[in-house]
Amino acid sequence: MQNNEIALRYLIDHDKKTRYSEGHFLGVGIALGMIIFSGAGVALAVSTGNLGLLGIGPAIGLAIGLAIGKSMEDDYRKKGMIRPLTKKEKEGRKKAKLAGVIALVIGVLVFLVLLFAQ
Repeated sequence: MQNNEIALRYLIDHDKKTRYSEGHFLGVGIALGMIIFSGAGVALAVSTGNLGLLGIGPAIGLAIGLAIGKSMEDDYRKKGMIRPLTKKEKEGRKKAKLAGVIALVIGVLVFLVLLFAQ
């Protein structure tokens, strides 16, 4: 066998054994959807001259990415390739959620201070 064939066989066999954590494909789908459609939002905002439309792209990307990620997650779950979260992963997700809420609260407070400071 040539090196390329060995590498290809490894990748194929490895992919069959890989088990992904719960929510993996949701995150990937959302991230890719928002990245791809953010460009569409910029193009729409520039072409119409309305910068308020910048947020349309990421919003559409979030919805489409969520749908695609959920579909992929269901397919992999049927194949038995989705595993439950470990204790360490659950703790990490709790910390990430807490950090997100704190960032949101700080952002809202800064917005309110700037709004009423005028």
